[in-house]
Amino acid sequence: MQVQWYPGHMTKAKRAMKEDMKLVDLVIEILDARAPLSSRNPDIDELGRGKARMILLGKADLADESANRKWEQFFKEKGFVTVRADSRRRAEMKPIQAAVKEACREKKERDLRRGIKNRPVRAMVVGIPNVGKSTFINSYAGRACAKTGNRPGVTRGNQWIRLGKDVELLDTPGILWPKFEDEQVGIRLAFLGSVKDEILGMEELALRLLAFLKENYPESLKERYQLSGADLSAEPPSMLMEIARLRNCLLRGNELDSEKAARLLIDDFRSGRLGAITLEFPGWEQEE
Repeated sequence: MQVQWYPGHMTKAKRAMKEDMKLVDLVIEILDARAPLSSRNPDIDELGRGKARMILLGKADLADESANRKWEQFFKEKGFVTVRADSRRRAEMKPIQAAVKEACREKKERDLRRGIKNRPVRAMVVGIPNVGKSTFINSYAGRACAKTGNRPGVTRGNQWIRLGKDVELLDTPGILWPKFEDEQVGIRLAFLGSVKDEILGMEELALRLLAFLKENYPESLKERYQLSGADLSAEPPSMLMEIARLRNCLLRGNELDSEKAARLLIDDFRSGRLGAITLEFPGWEQEE
C-alpha cells in the first residue's frame, strides 16, 4: 500500500518555515508518542540546524507507558531535551516550562553575557499533521489561541502567540515529507490519522491494524470486543467480520458491514478506547 500525501500548501509551508527559522531560538518538535520515529519529519533536523531543540512526546496517555519511558530515554541519549505529556491537560504543562528553560539555558547565558536581559524565548512549534500542535499551544497558553481539529490540515498559516513575558510561540502548519521510503512509516501515520482517510482503503488499514494488535496487544482486542481465543487465532479478515457481528455492524438484510466495523476499529484505536497502545519501539528502526 503506497501512502503519499503532499499537497501544494505543504510546499509553501515548508518554505515559510525555513524563513521563520531565522527568527527563533528554540524548535519544539511534537511527536505522537504512539509512533515517535514515524511521526518525525526528517526535514526538521536540517531546517532546525543550530537551534536549541526540544522533543515533546504528545498524546502520551494513549501510548504504552513502558514504551513512553524507553522513547524518552532514546531521545535524551541523542541530545534532545525530552518530555512527554497529554497536551489536553493544563496540569501537565509545568514540566514543559522547565524543559523550555533547560533547552534554552545556553541561549539565556549568552544573552546575559551580552547584557541582554528579559528577552523572551522565541520558539517554533513543529510537527506533522494531526499530531497535536495546536492543542499543546492552547494548553500551554491557558487559552484558546490556536485552531484545533481532529483531522490533518487544520492549521494553514503561521501565527505568533505571546505567553507572558518569557516565551513567544510560533505555530506552524503540519508538514509531511514528499515520499515515505519505508512503507511501514506511511501505514503507522495512516493509523494515527496524519494522512487523510479518503486517500486509503479503510478496510485494508483496519486489517493491517488487526494484524499488529493480534501480535502485540491481543488482550486489548479481547477486552474491547469480547473476542474468544478462537477469534484471536483467526486471520484478520475473519476477526474483522466477527467484530462486525459482535458490534451489530449491519447492512440491509442483516449482512455484516465490514466497512463500518473497520471504521469502528480505527476510531477505537485513535481515541484510546482500545487501551494504551504503541505502534513502534526503540530498536525497530534497525530491524526494519
